[in-house]
Amino acid sequence: MQIRQLMIYILFLVVANGYGQELNLPVFTQHLADNNFVISPTYAGIGDNLKIRANGLTQWVGIKGAPDNQSIYGDVRIADRSGIGLSLYNDRNGNTIQTGVKFSFAHHLVLDYYSKQYLSFGISYNINNFRIDINNFNTGYENPIIDPFITDDRRTSNNNFDVGALYRIKGFFLSFNVNNILDKKIDQNIRAAEPNLLLNYQIYSGYTFRGPKKSGLEFEPSVFYQMFSSDKRSSTDVNFKFRKFNRNEDYFWAGISYRFLNDQFFKPLNIGPMVGFQKSIFYFGYAYQITTNDLSAYNSGTHVVTIGLNFLQGISNCPCTQSPVH
Repeated sequence: MQIRQLMIYILFLVVANGYGQELNLPVFTQHLADNNFVISPTYAGIGDNLKIRANGLTQWVGIKGAPDNQSIYGDVRIADRSGIGLSLYNDRNGNTIQTGVKFSFAHHLVLDYYSKQYLSFGISYNINNFRIDINNFNTGYENPIIDPFITDDRRTSNNNFDVGALYRIKGFFLSFNVNNILDKKIDQNIRAAEPNLLLNYQIYSGYTFRGPKKSGLEFEPSVFYQMFSSDKRSSTDVNFKFRKFNRNEDYFWAGISYRFLNDQFFKPLNIGPMVGFQKSIFYFGYAYQITTNDLSAYNSGTHVVTIGLNFLQGISNCPCTQSPVH
């Protein structure tokens, strides 16, 4: 591949990924670090504690200006059948910077106590801020002067909503989410080609199998599907992980994730392992994804680190909010 073609290819991927990250925060393996609240507001309050997770994601390490993201997620039960959550993020992609916050609420219902069927509904209110960082704009041979139209960071903000539903029966779970249900108001002074149809759909499903008695093992295959309404592009993650518990309910886990565009199953976007552990109230997870397209020779992959704490442990009177983990 010639240098010019490579640069055009990298530019295309960075720009495309930038739009994708504005449509929705990048979901790689953060939710697999036992934090399904990353996927959907319906998971707010499911668990026996206040759960906090901090994620650091660095994509395409080795490529200048590649996406970089930091986020914090927290959710807690506020009643036997309700929960709230908060998420904050900072996302940089080249010279574009986005920050945002989500406020989430979920309510959980018992469909049948004996068969352990539960139905949850969730909603998030989102505030997103976007700006262009002009501090890195430099003049050169091809661009001897900076466009005089660009005189500041060109900040803008927008509000939106996500809604979702979650069905669980024993070890099976199925979540359906509709993100950014409102069209976005476009400021033509910032990006003339900025998409205003931000609606996208997500499906997350899997099953948690228990190993032999006293083995302390759990196995969890899962699938995450995302489709954007604007151009119908879609991708799927196929994941597998297992947990090994000890007598103190601490555990370690490991897994693997395989991501592909739905019209290119045998040409994965990336694939990689995951590992982590929980010790008392402390949680740690690490995921690595190998880039498998033409960029693989120019970067060392994507790295995701998760650090978490679990506070205020207690048992709910309703099984619909008890933790799905062991």
